[in-house]
Amino acid sequence: MSDSEFLAERFEQSREHLRSVAYRMLGSLSEADDAVQESWIRLSRTDSDEIDNLGGWLTTVVGRVCLDMLRTRRSRAEQPLDVRPNDPASDDGVDPQQEAVLADSVGLAMLVVLDKLTPAERLSFVLHDMFAVPFDDIAPMVGRTPDAARQLASRARRRVQGVDPAPSPSLHRQREIIDAFITAARGGDFEALVNVLDPDVVLRADHGKGALALVRGSREVAGGAIAFRQGGSESRPVLVNGAIGIAAVMEGRTVSVLEVTIVDDRIATIEITADPVRAAALDVTFVD
Repeated sequence: MSDSEFLAERFEQSREHLRSVAYRMLGSLSEADDAVQESWIRLSRTDSDEIDNLGGWLTTVVGRVCLDMLRTRRSRAEQPLDVRPNDPASDDGVDPQQEAVLADSVGLAMLVVLDKLTPAERLSFVLHDMFAVPFDDIAPMVGRTPDAARQLASRARRRVQGVDPAPSPSLHRQREIIDAFITAARGGDFEALVNVLDPDVVLRADHGKGALALVRGSREVAGGAIAFRQGGSESRPVLVNGAIGIAAVMEGRTVSVLEVTIVDDRIATIEITADPVRAAALDVTFVD
């Protein structure tokens, strides 16, 4: 097998993943296919020997392509959402059954909300929350710092969760919930941890090494929290980005920071900056 044939085969193995990324970015199956094809063209013009992680490289490229398409669409005031999952009369060359499968996997309501985001918000949210791409990789695409990209995704997440989301609980109530989480984790009380977590809680941990750990569900997150307590660090409540979070401190140094979202008195999301260098650089205030 020649090098070009091997590269084409590797690309085909990634096609459905790239198509899913592009569809969630663009809300159009035909445009998603165009973005995937453009990513192949760019790959074919690149020295593949210089690519360490082909899957990550392709995800980044298709993200950039989609971002350009969104910006062009926005400048032309085009209507982006052309999803017709139940329209068998579609004559644009798109398989209605394939389109229905992708539409069902995202949800038309989600696509409508995503369309209200800016291109940078949409890319940051889709790549990070749906495909676990680290903010360090997203930042160059949107021309921001990793922390700014994190804020874009956070703002997008709030809009996706509801146009008029319920107000965050007071800092005093946040502190009570965080204290309950810390106490349960320290004591290895699995059920108490589950009770303080939303059943569909999502945890994302950025270790700063190009990989983002993603955990879903209260029981899975609770199990991880109990295992984490054995690492020798001390968990302390902190004020970070205007909300109560948790800092893991070891030998006087902050080694990781947990930012949480609380909905209906339960922790709904946990964002962990687990790279000690980045964690130490975050603007946190201890509230003991």
